[in-house]
Amino acid sequence: MSSYSWIERSLTTIHKANWYRQVQPISGRGGVEVNLNGTPAINFASNDYLGLAGDERLIEAAIAATREYGTGSTGSRLLSGHRPLHRQLEEAIARLKQTDDAIVFSSGYLANLGTLTALVGPRDVIFADAYNHASLRQGSLLSGATVRDYPHRDVDSLRQQLQQQRPQFRRGLIVSDGVFSMDGDLCPLPQLLDLAEEYDCMLLVDDAHGTGVLGSRGAGTVDYFKAGDRPLVQMGTLSKALGSLGGYVAGDAALIDYLRNRAPTWIYTTGLSPADTAAALAAIAIVEQEPQRREQLRQHQAYLKKKLLNILPQKSQLLPSESPILCIQVKDAAHVMASGQALREAGLFVCAVRPPTVPTSRLRITLMASHESQHLDRLGEALHSLVL
Repeated sequence: MSSYSWIERSLTTIHKANWYRQVQPISGRGGVEVNLNGTPAINFASNDYLGLAGDERLIEAAIAATREYGTGSTGSRLLSGHRPLHRQLEEAIARLKQTDDAIVFSSGYLANLGTLTALVGPRDVIFADAYNHASLRQGSLLSGATVRDYPHRDVDSLRQQLQQQRPQFRRGLIVSDGVFSMDGDLCPLPQLLDLAEEYDCMLLVDDAHGTGVLGSRGAGTVDYFKAGDRPLVQMGTLSKALGSLGGYVAGDAALIDYLRNRAPTWIYTTGLSPADTAAALAAIAIVEQEPQRREQLRQHQAYLKKKLLNILPQKSQLLPSESPILCIQVKDAAHVMASGQALREAGLFVCAVRPPTVPTSRLRITLMASHESQHLDRLGEALHSLVL
């Protein structure tokens, strides 16, 4: 037998479990109305919460940067890849987050891996929410630190673990998503900050799905909870509400300076492309200047949540959410895949998410500021006709 024959057997198992994944080609510019596999559909599957990925201002900024600097940064930031735009973007992020400084990575995944491996090591301990994003989980493992999961958002369990285990290690780090991407709920940030202070731990919050969306200024989860005066590590992405690509970490000056010297996924990776950098910079300006986008998004969220509660046979099917991510639990992988296909046939693109990505199957609806009430009504009507 070939040394690679196990791969085919593994794929067969994945198919039988209804866990097989494949891409969904979208042609044209992303937005509310997309062309999915050649068929028009209303898009409820995008993380483009503010509708900026197709905004002409971001496109023009990317084109201008490409004309000036070329298509690629051509090297790591420490060697030959640093451009003035990179520093301008970091300063803009720090201004938005109201921190001393920020550092930009080539993706959010790289930001988490690099930051976690820089902050803790084999003599340290990480206390991680069980529902954390895969990048946090992978970064925690790669750090070599002891990893202790606590039940989702369960601060009492976290406190118990801290009491019992924190004294055994050099450094402690609490790690949590700010907005949990597959549920839509928020971390209990004030309580996490209190526990971090009480038990001498650092705290890292992944604000990928909060940046640009939450808070009075769109600065994210920390802004939402008005906790900007508390010490913590704020990570986020440029690829969701900011409509570009890349990741960042924001915090005090010493933290950022340390990451420039110790985060391997920043030191040894080509710098973010000029086009992506300029687009993100333009997006932050829009976030600061156009709060009406966030307000429109919040109105859509409240409207659709009320509609879903009225049509779902079991109210518990709608997972708790304080974000533009609304999830409907479906009993198993086969049913959620059938539901997703039925919605596509009705001209609605909604993500059907299954284990092992999530613990239970669900339809994951993501809203954009650029949706209109007629789009939400059409989704509600289609969901009402499904047997969930």
